[in-house]
Amino acid sequence: MAAFMDRDFLLNTPTARWLFHEAAENCPIIDYHCHLNPREIWEDVRYENITQVWLGGDHYKWRLMRCAGVEEKYITGDASDYEKFCKWAEVLGKAIGNPLYHWSHLELQRFFGWHGTLSARTADEVWELTKAKLAEPGMSARGLITQSNVSIVCTTDDPVDSLEYHEKLAADKSFATTVLPAWRPDKAMNIEKDTWAGYLAQLAAVSGVEISSFAALKQALSVRMDFFAAHGCTLSDHALNYVMYAPASEEEIEAIVAKRLAGKPVTAQEEAAFKFAFMRFVAGEYTRRNWTMQLHYGCRRDNNLTMFGRLGPDTGYDCINNYTPSEQTAAFLGALEKDGALPRTILYSLNPNDNQAIDTICGCFQSSEAVSKIQHGSAWWFNDHFQGMTDQLTSLANLGYLAGFVGMLTDSRSFLSYPRHEYFRRILCRLLGEWVEDGRFPEDREILTEIVRGVSYENARRYFAFQEKN
Repeated sequence: MAAFMDRDFLLNTPTARWLFHEAAENCPIIDYHCHLNPREIWEDVRYENITQVWLGGDHYKWRLMRCAGVEEKYITGDASDYEKFCKWAEVLGKAIGNPLYHWSHLELQRFFGWHGTLSARTADEVWELTKAKLAEPGMSARGLITQSNVSIVCTTDDPVDSLEYHEKLAADKSFATTVLPAWRPDKAMNIEKDTWAGYLAQLAAVSGVEISSFAALKQALSVRMDFFAAHGCTLSDHALNYVMYAPASEEEIEAIVAKRLAGKPVTAQEEAAFKFAFMRFVAGEYTRRNWTMQLHYGCRRDNNLTMFGRLGPDTGYDCINNYTPSEQTAAFLGALEKDGALPRTILYSLNPNDNQAIDTICGCFQSSEAVSKIQHGSAWWFNDHFQGMTDQLTSLANLGYLAGFVGMLTDSRSFLSYPRHEYFRRILCRLLGEWVEDGRFPEDREILTEIVRGVSYENARRYFAFQEKN
């Protein structure tokens, strides 16, 4: 029987163990998609206890606690931090098969030096240990990033953001990690939302462009892209219900925008036409600026309307959308390619059934402009567990070029989430090790090392063209 989460956790063959410890383990981390707050990095925030850094805002954990029947007061309510942690410890102790069990224990091992198992029995011990540890000098936001060997962090930023904390961090030579903005213009695209017109007023104010038409909206977005580029941005991100292909004339799009600005609702067809025109425009701008475009899709959000009314979005009430628009995804990328406006693109679907479709779509649009110019993004959200990562890596290897993959991201709001990269690397080395041990790939350590280091770090460094601190 293997020991629980020891040095060789998940590394089930000699080749896997060699690959991880010699090739992957010490690679720096490029966290090219996360939801960390740049202000908190600049202010170097500290946490009084593990509940604040672990459970605050983490809808993964909230969701699991609800599944275990925990009362909401211990999740997002007015219970004390200690009470919330004890409830979490009780739930985690029996969360067999859930990736949160592995992630949480990796975080306790790496940041707090604790190698036990968290449950109701050990909650008090872990509470006291972590509280004392968090008071030590190296346990601030920046300290946790530095401990994790993170070279680059890309936050997620709205076009109206001032980027003031990115400016301050770029000028601060005492902090070695590069912190860059990533462009997330969802609010400008979501024409169906009641908040859209109000958001355009904010965008007009910061861009200096009066937005009374689609042409003016495009101008305002271009102004703000220039501003983001001046702050080192080379990466965009979009949250989509699905990738749409709904071409319409410029006159039709202008009419849709005018209708919405007049306060009238748009139809589903008009919404799709506008969003396709929007995405077509920004993709061309990304191509011109040498940015990468990330498309996250396949999620149905805010399904529990009662709790959405109480807590708002991103609180644990989303699910996988089974709609699989492979035809529209391929047609969308094909339209961009025909326009000469297809940037480096990463496709993420929340639906694991889309793995093979994504890999075959990617293969239609590869070119010598970049190694794996069109990427199948890392197993995401409901898929970033052992089976989900294994399936995504296997599909990519079967139908694409695993050696060109840009690897893992945290997609997290927590400064303790970086062991997710270690978890991914262990799974990667396990998979490659099995293929070598089965005789499906030669034991060529030089090539295997190049593949593992590439997927763990080097490919992302080359692919995104980041401007790192000197």
